[in-house]
Amino acid sequence: PYSGDMDGQRGADFSCYRQARRAGLRGTYRAFLSSRIQNLDSIVRYTDWDQPVVNIKGDILFNSWRSIFSGDLGYFTQPPRLYSFSGKNILTDPTWPKKYVWHGSLTTGERAVELYCDAWDSDSTDKLGLASPLMPSPKLLAQERFSCNNSFVVLCIEVTSRTGRRRRGAD
Repeated sequence: PYSGDMDGQRGADFSCYRQARRAGLRGTYRAFLSSRIQNLDSIVRYTDWDQPVVNIKGDILFNSWRSIFSGDLGYFTQPPRLYSFSGKNILTDPTWPKKYVWHGSLTTGERAVELYCDAWDSDSTDKLGLASPLMPSPKLLAQERFSCNNSFVVLCIEVTSRTGRRRRGAD
């Protein structure tokens, strides 16, 4: 779990990269976060928006990247099966005591100005970030505000995939 201070977007992306490499994965992984220079929906190339989104084990989470931003808050139609790069289930493993995921985005995938922990570089109680609950009603893009000292899940998205399917792991 991470507080809002992840050494910025690049620090969060590097953490995803490092964890993926340690797990023996070759693709490019980026953090599922909006920032000053990046909208959430733009993490994946537009040409890949209709590809399924799968977890690290290949289970389909969403029918497409596009469907996450379709207006239903990225609602999981079944309990999410999200795993760390080491294979731990983040919904049951005590490593992640708070079952929320940081994102800093509006429901459309656009960055939520001033709601991404000072560009993911602050763990101050005075700064806010947007996060979503993974339980009991799991939505990837719920609009809940939290102070940046909270430690939540950061999802990692594979943005270069040889199989044409997006894999998601948690860091």
